[in-house]
Amino acid sequence: MRLIFILSTWLLTICVAHGQTLYVKTFGNPKDKPIIYLHGGPGYNCVNFEATTAQRLADKGFFVIVYDRRGEGRSADPGAHFTFDETFNDLNSIYSQYGISKATLIGHSFGGIVATKYAEKYPEKIITILLVGAPVKLQETFKTIIATTKEIYKAKNDSINLRYVMMLESMDTSSIEYSSYCFVHAMQNGFYSPKHPTETARHLYATFRTDTMLVKYAGQMTYPAPRGFWSNEHYTTIDLSPEIEHLKSIDIPIYGLYGKDDGLYSPTQVSDLEKLIGLDHLRYLDNCSHNVFIDQQEQFIEACLVWTVD
Repeated sequence: MRLIFILSTWLLTICVAHGQTLYVKTFGNPKDKPIIYLHGGPGYNCVNFEATTAQRLADKGFFVIVYDRRGEGRSADPGAHFTFDETFNDLNSIYSQYGISKATLIGHSFGGIVATKYAEKYPEKIITILLVGAPVKLQETFKTIIATTKEIYKAKNDSINLRYVMMLESMDTSSIEYSSYCFVHAMQNGFYSPKHPTETARHLYATFRTDTMLVKYAGQMTYPAPRGFWSNEHYTTIDLSPEIEHLKSIDIPIYGLYGKDDGLYSPTQVSDLEKLIGLDHLRYLDNCSHNVFIDQQEQFIEACLVWTVD
């Protein structure tokens, strides 16, 4: 059973399924073109997009839906299974609740994996897939992180961290521990931040210190989620290339937005994706890192306007 509660001028929908709730929030006119935002992680939430970008997209003529995946963020569920099928069932419920037959899926980071796999299973429900700072081959991302951090630590004569990174190279690269340690080194070396943020980006990031919702949730992680998706879906070894090739063959449009300052992806990785989806389907942005919709918000919105034509 699923119930809907409507609050204020935007819609806050609480989906009740199996006695648990999903946090869903909408922006704009339900008659406009639907966009569903799929957040990163696993273990994060949609708050950074919700608080900075969702309303701006709605103002451009989109019906924007954001939500926290089951068991993550504000969609607390002790019984969450952390499987793609569970995630797809919840997505289908969102489609049904709003009478949506087809939507554009914006997949940020891990959300890009979810978007691509959902489109592979339900291509009839897709207008466009927009991959935003999303991995295609996570193992390549880990290699990029290790190679880059080794050079950083060598340049700093940081023998302690260099030793830690070299220890990582001897670990099982499919393990959740290896993945976690790689991302720790990425975070502590600023891989998620633009080197020269725009004025707009600086202003938006400043709100992370003042906006009540961002202060509360932007740094929140739900730790059972990565281990659950790793145990059930082996997400650390996923390669989306076959799915992308198949979706392209059945004319499902796939586009990519990536930042040149995003330390998770080498130029070679971005180039490889460009070869998969097409030269005119990818934009590689200056002064931009992992949060493309914050770092280059105007270019992000313009790409949505151009690429979401049914």
